[in-house]
Amino acid sequence: MNLDPATKSIGQLALELPNAINVMEKWKIDYCCHGNRSVAQACADAGIGIEELFEAIGERPLSTAMSWSCEPLAALQTFIVETHHAFTRQALETVVLLSDKVASRHGANHPETVRVAALVKELTSDLIPHMQKEEGILFPYVAALESAAFSGSEPPASCFGTVRNPIRMMMNEHEAAADTLGALRAVTRDYALPDDACLSFRALYERLAELEQDLHRHIHLENNILFPRAAAMEESTRRVTA
Repeated sequence: MNLDPATKSIGQLALELPNAINVMEKWKIDYCCHGNRSVAQACADAGIGIEELFEAIGERPLSTAMSWSCEPLAALQTFIVETHHAFTRQALETVVLLSDKVASRHGANHPETVRVAALVKELTSDLIPHMQKEEGILFPYVAALESAAFSGSEPPASCFGTVRNPIRMMMNEHEAAADTLGALRAVTRDYALPDDACLSFRALYERLAELEQDLHRHIHLENNILFPRAAAMEESTRRVTA
């Protein structure tokens, strides 16, 4: 495998070596929304050495995570909806309740909790319609596109022209979500708990960290696997049937 840090992107590394994701999460290396950066640039941005990253990846046990590079896109989309979308909806519902509770009880002594509650609402208002658009518009089109490609028939008609248009919108919304997650990290000082944190306070920060980690994996599957494959499939299908 070519691991040249000058040519390989950090997203490709996460794709080819699924066990690398755990290391990147630990060191807060963005492999999803900014997965097109070179490995060298991503390491420089994170303040770590390239060899240090590769050594850490090599020392970790192999992951049992499934590789989606060659699986049907319809199966990948089903996995995203049933695994990541379902988790995101449940997690958002939980953190909205917890953030309101913590802000009302601790806002006076910990004003950052008021900002956390506002950011959680912002994240929710962005992600819920985002997932609805994927499930109601983009994913059905991609499934129909894949069916057409397998049968050699005309690609399906759409209201948005090329699939690259909704993909671009979804990726922009991913970046907005990543910015909100970054703001949450900043205001909580990486989810550092104060000495007087109650159980709800602790649960809130734990759930937010879990949501962030799952969203990284979720966005990685879409930005680095689903979307590029769907765009390439549409282009190939149109070329064959032209």
